Amino acid sequence: MWARVDDRRPFTAALVALIVLAWLALLAWGQSPYGRYLDHRELGEVRLGLDGGSALLALAFVGGWTLMTFAMMLPTSLPLITMFRTMTRRRADHRLLAILLVAGYVSVWAAFGVLAHAGDLGLHQVVERSAWLEGRSWTLGAATLLAAGVYQFTPLKYHCLDKCRSPFTFISERWRGSRERLASFRLGLSHGLFCVGCCWSLMLLMFAVGTGSLGWMLALGTVMAVEKNMPWGRQISAPLGLGLIALGLIVIAVGA
Repeated sequence: MWARVDDRRPFTAALVALIVLAWLALLAWGQSPYGRYLDHRELGEVRLGLDGGSALLALAFVGGWTLMTFAMMLPTSLPLITMFRTMTRRRADHRLLAILLVAGYVSVWAAFGVLAHAGDLGLHQVVERSAWLEGRSWTLGAATLLAAGVYQFTPLKYHCLDKCRSPFTFISERWRGSRERLASFRLGLSHGLFCVGCCWSLMLLMFAVGTGSLGWMLALGTVMAVEKNMPWGRQISAPLGLGLIALGLIVIAVGA
């Protein structure tokens, strides 16, 4: 038997409150003296900090990315999380199972953030050693836009998107009701992997426009939520890809 809508409201309200709190925390962080640690262009300081034996600056970037991920990506997964809560509501530890699901999901995006920041740090080092690239930094933004646009047309993109757009099927194929806590965490991991497969290129646009920009975060988060959850969301993938490719070509034309 499915839970009544009223039974789900407190849980959904709590999730929405956490999302709002994450956005408010990002806003406060961005306005603080430590706001620069939300901007990937400050990664040179991270390199200096690591050379000096301190990982605190690197952890600040990873923490900021994880918070941004929580604020941007958790809303896109609300249908799956609330459906999982409904399907496990009769278990005594249903709240813990939901928390483990979210933890698994966020941990995948945090790992992606570590890899993305590590790659961006390496890219900064390459640019610093190349006079040609240093004088044409616009090529990096153009390449990011073109890559994100082209990926919108790949079979992998649509395979992952279809998985994310079918929360009931996704859960029923992976939830067996045994070893519930481990299964919940693994379900979150699996959903996070498909979500990364669907949205990684769009998230990398944050590096092109500047991580920490709340306006761009809100815009990209809205686009990904629509693409994953609205009945007509799949139909915007191709136009979005064309728009990104066109924007990348414009950046090349202006830069050249």
